[in-house]
Amino acid sequence: SGSSPLRRAVGTGPRSMSASSSSSVAVPCDDRDSDQTSEGDSESLSAGEGSDFEDNLRRNVKKRAAKRPLKTSPVAKRPKKGSQMVRAHGQKESEPPGSDLFDAVKAAKSDMQDSGDYPLIAPGPSWKKFQGSFCEFVRTLVYRCQYSLLYDGFPIDNLISLLTGLSDSQVRAFRHTSTLAAMKLMTSLVRVAFQLSLHKDNNQRQYETERNKGPGQRAPERLESLLEKHKELKEHQEEIEGMMNALFRGVFVHRYRDVLPEIRAICIEEIGSWMQSYSTSFLTDSYLKYIGWTLHDKHRDVRLKCLKALKGLYGNRDWTARLELFTSRFKDRLVSMVMDREYDVAVEAVRLLTLILKNMEGMLTEADCESIYPVVYASNRALASAVGEFLYWKLFCPECETRTVGERERRRSPRSQRTFFHLLLSFFVESELHYHAAYLVDSLWDCAGPQLKDWESLTSLLLEKDQNLGDVQESTLTEILVSSVRQASEGHPPVGRVTGRKGLTPKERKIQADDKVKLTEHLIPLLPQLLAKFSADAEKVAPLLQLLSYFDLNIYCTRRLEKHLELLLQQLQEVVVKHAEPAVLEAGAHALYLLCNPEFTFFSRVDFARSQLVDLLTDRFQQELEELLQSSFLDEDEVYSLAATLKRLSALYNAHDLTRWELYEPCYRLLRKAVDTGEVPHQVILPALTLVYFSILWTLTLVSGSGASQKQLLNLKGRMVAFCELCQNCLSDVDPEIQEQAFVLLSDLLLIFGPQMIVGGREFLRPLVFIPEATLQSELASFLMDHVFIQPGGLGSGHSQEDHLQIEQLHQRRRLLAGFCKLLLYGVLEMDAASDVFKHYNKFYNDYGDIIKETLTRARQIDRSHCSRILLLSLKQLYTELLQEQGPQGLNELPAFIEMRDLARRFALSFGPQQLQNRDLVVMLHKEGIRFSLSELPPAGSSSQPPNLAFLELLSEFSPRLFHQDKQLLLSYLEKCLQRVSQAPGRPWGPVTTYCQSLSPVESTAEANPQGYPRSKKRRIEGPSRRHREDISASQEESLQLNSIPPTPTLTSTAVKSRQPLGGLEEMEEGGGSELAFTQGQPLLGAQRLRSSSPQHFQTPLNSLGPGLGSRLTRLSLMEEDEEELEIQNDSSEEWQGTGKQSSPSEHGLDLLDFTELNTEDF
Repeated sequence: SGSSPLRRAVGTGPRSMSASSSSSVAVPCDDRDSDQTSEGDSESLSAGEGSDFEDNLRRNVKKRAAKRPLKTSPVAKRPKKGSQMVRAHGQKESEPPGSDLFDAVKAAKSDMQDSGDYPLIAPGPSWKKFQGSFCEFVRTLVYRCQYSLLYDGFPIDNLISLLTGLSDSQVRAFRHTSTLAAMKLMTSLVRVAFQLSLHKDNNQRQYETERNKGPGQRAPERLESLLEKHKELKEHQEEIEGMMNALFRGVFVHRYRDVLPEIRAICIEEIGSWMQSYSTSFLTDSYLKYIGWTLHDKHRDVRLKCLKALKGLYGNRDWTARLELFTSRFKDRLVSMVMDREYDVAVEAVRLLTLILKNMEGMLTEADCESIYPVVYASNRALASAVGEFLYWKLFCPECETRTVGERERRRSPRSQRTFFHLLLSFFVESELHYHAAYLVDSLWDCAGPQLKDWESLTSLLLEKDQNLGDVQESTLTEILVSSVRQASEGHPPVGRVTGRKGLTPKERKIQADDKVKLTEHLIPLLPQLLAKFSADAEKVAPLLQLLSYFDLNIYCTRRLEKHLELLLQQLQEVVVKHAEPAVLEAGAHALYLLCNPEFTFFSRVDFARSQLVDLLTDRFQQELEELLQSSFLDEDEVYSLAATLKRLSALYNAHDLTRWELYEPCYRLLRKAVDTGEVPHQVILPALTLVYFSILWTLTLVSGSGASQKQLLNLKGRMVAFCELCQNCLSDVDPEIQEQAFVLLSDLLLIFGPQMIVGGREFLRPLVFIPEATLQSELASFLMDHVFIQPGGLGSGHSQEDHLQIEQLHQRRRLLAGFCKLLLYGVLEMDAASDVFKHYNKFYNDYGDIIKETLTRARQIDRSHCSRILLLSLKQLYTELLQEQGPQGLNELPAFIEMRDLARRFALSFGPQQLQNRDLVVMLHKEGIRFSLSELPPAGSSSQPPNLAFLELLSEFSPRLFHQDKQLLLSYLEKCLQRVSQAPGRPWGPVTTYCQSLSPVESTAEANPQGYPRSKKRRIEGPSRRHREDISASQEESLQLNSIPPTPTLTSTAVKSRQPLGGLEEMEEGGGSELAFTQGQPLLGAQRLRSSSPQHFQTPLNSLGPGLGSRLTRLSLMEEDEEELEIQNDSSEEWQGTGKQSSPSEHGLDLLDFTELNTEDF
């Protein structure tokens, strides 16, 4: 039979396969061909309608109809019953009417251009299954036709021509859908070609076997049949090759770098499938280069498809020899993808490198591996676990030989386990990549969990006398032990490591419970021995004491292990008495707290041991305190002993109720002497403050739980007030540690005894409520300014000791600020004091931005109006401070003033997109700002502007939050206020011009729809008038655009426009009066009437009256005269009534303006 017309149409691929080769298909085009084809493709995409696919398709169909020869259809291998018979020789084939197809394509094209949705991307559950069903249809089509119609030359060829033309279309729906169909068709054809190669090989073997037989045994009919079959398979293979060449060169070469990432991902996914299905032909460098080039794709899905395709190839060790050239060429890119910004891509890259490490020895160099090792400490757990597996196969697995006992799980010898832990220690210590081994244990947990849960080997290494381990290695091994115990007991990663899992499966919970019992039974006898060996080393004792948190303590009772409990209590007592480090004392107190559970049968023993320990420490404290109170001088050893005793008691008091030992009175006497005389060392004052604090809290706990008498409540209130006075005195201490400790304890006590104390049915505690006096509030605010809002210093890389010190100091300052903000939000301090915090929002944004933002959000939830006044008060305070330092001349050009504008912009953004909800607040803020800017007038006879006038430039940052009607009314109010200024310049002042420009409707329109950004969709707002809804929607669009793209400050244009009076703006507006009247309606007439009655040098674009502020601010009073205020009220009230009726687009707008914003009593 003749060759396929489709192969004749391609013309560039190889024409046939050699008789000896049974498995190779067409080699893909080289780089030059692909580049030229891609360039032509990109040109066709950007061309007009004339270059679309209809003409090419029509031409190809006509050419095929003219050149198609009459031929006999190939005989099917296994014809089925009832199948349609093919046409006989000489019968003329009829072509389907092409006009119907072209008309349908054109109609679909016009529909797709009108709507961007099509089935592959359409939302909804029904369309989600479409892609799978569509791909299954293509696969089934080829499967049904693989023995008959596939080689007929007409249906499949025309389908390929149609898909090739559609894949070159400018319409995204056609290009996407046809590319998917073409690639799935190619995949099915590759499977058919692979089956044909197998059949051809079998046929060749059968023919050789039959031919090698003797003359008497050879069957000529059998040889002839095998030759005919071989010829038929060869023809079929040539047909399939032609189809695959057409699809590869016509679709894949163009679409693998399509502008649409979904199309690129389809191409890469399918070529990976071809390489796995038919590796003999497709697993070559000519095809692999396309995956290598696409590794640099900008879209994560495409990069992910590349890595997954390569994983299927590198996972087969038999194929690695063919991948050597590709690996050497693209290895650097694969290693760099470990640091990909998308975590799932980075995880796949690490897993691919792990396969390369396993199956291609020596391909990854030491430099490549060392660049991957640090990622084992990544915050993402999936990525860290993948790198942990890489690390395990690189460093640990080759050195630790494993044994497999039958079908049972792997068992490691003690020697191999010791080797594993020594390698783990050397990697952690020598790499110096991290300070906490818990993250390394978590990264290795999935691949080396059984080794890490070998607590017998861990404890034997720690307890062994001749272990040859250094101090650092012992500390690291102790941390590894505690981390593995915690991981097995709790089952979640360390703090700061992100995992996407919500919970454990029932099987994992069962394993976790079994591991907890195993570790408890093993470590209960050994924990006293470990504490005894390392009792003098605080760095090792503290984590060992944490092991009790992960024990099943009931095993002490059920397994009769009380003797080990006695040994543990003895060692615990020795540790507490011996050490004074906070970490060790806290761990010891917590361990004792875990054992002091009344539900345990051994509670009496533990309680007796605790009482003995507290009696010992209390007696020592009383003796040392008497020596301090009686003598005027103590040596360093006595001071250290007293301070250590107080630290131990303080740590125990934090977890245990020590009220019956009555430690409040002696500690209060000690603190009173320190405040009165200053002779007490600061090492003693710090734990004494904490002791008194815990004493008050434990007393409050006892009082709150039972019906306390009035005497008990008043006694507790007296102690609390006395302690607050001591802390207030300590705020002015010389030592900064004492100051900060006093501030923290004072803020906590004020919060606990604040107004919220009686909430929740605890009205009987009302006598305990304490409100601080004004002097105490002032001292707290002053302390905050002196110790928190200091000059921000940039942190270094974090590796030096100074950087760690700076980070710790920053955390301490954040703690102080958080305590002060809680006092504000819970009503302990006046909310106006928040201005001292808000005014540093922009300057200290990197250090405290999250705390201040949360405080601002909570304050707005409590009282929106009051919060807005506080924001304005913060700006006023900053402006007044700058004015006092620099003077009024050139104020708006100073860097500090520019920072204030940035702060005002950040305040404006904090209002959010709820423009209608915040309407009255923003108008009130503008009105108060205008009054402040004109509150102080220049000296008589001076032509200079008012000193506060530059404040208007700060107000301009809030102008985009206004409605158009409110902007007109605020301009009118500004003009009335300006009329009080008798000294009128010959040209308008710069701040006035800037503020008026921010309120002009032209600028508002530009802000609402900036060039280069798509206009956001309008929100649907119910209202009586469509015109009113459109105004509100436009304002919301303006607010939303402001959140994402802050407007450029208009201050730069002031110098250019300052030479002409603001009347020039009036002329410009009158020139466009018709359009403005169309958009604004009748308010333009009222504004023109106002301009005609006002001085020329104060004429503004649109004059209107702004709404007022309900109450005065307490910190900065506005300097105004009552007579002038009343005069402005009367005039502006009439003006409001005159313009409001004309400008209101609906009744809803009139009601809103009348009762919320237009409080004319404040004018």
